[in-house]
Amino acid sequence: MNRRLLFLIGGTLAFWLLAALPARHFGGGETALIYSGTAAALCLAPALITLAWASWAFGRSPETLVLMALGGMGLRLFVVLVAALLLVNFVPYFQERIVFLIWLTVFYLFTLALEMVLMLLGRPSPAPKR
Repeated sequence: MNRRLLFLIGGTLAFWLLAALPARHFGGGETALIYSGTAAALCLAPALITLAWASWAFGRSPETLVLMALGGMGLRLFVVLVAALLLVNFVPYFQERIVFLIWLTVFYLFTLALEMVLMLLGRPSPAPKR
């Protein structure tokens, strides 16, 4: 498995622990763990796919990189939004709970930032110009 994928998984899990355990302790209870864990999983899955796609796309044509950037953004938004809508509309535990949407926003932004950092650090260096 690619090291960057492992860093993305480990970073998301570490962030989940650092955010969810204090939230649980300071009044969120088990609901904080469930909401944050669900949000982390929903955001991590498309981020892993997009990062793997980026690893494949580097070194290819510029059109492939543009397709990866736009497709990755669309994939991430689509998966997270559709899954969140399904949970909020059809799973009673998640209905009428704005707290879940806050957790989802926090983890979406965190995984997006971490994925971008890992993607930029992993890109191949350009060939020197002569």
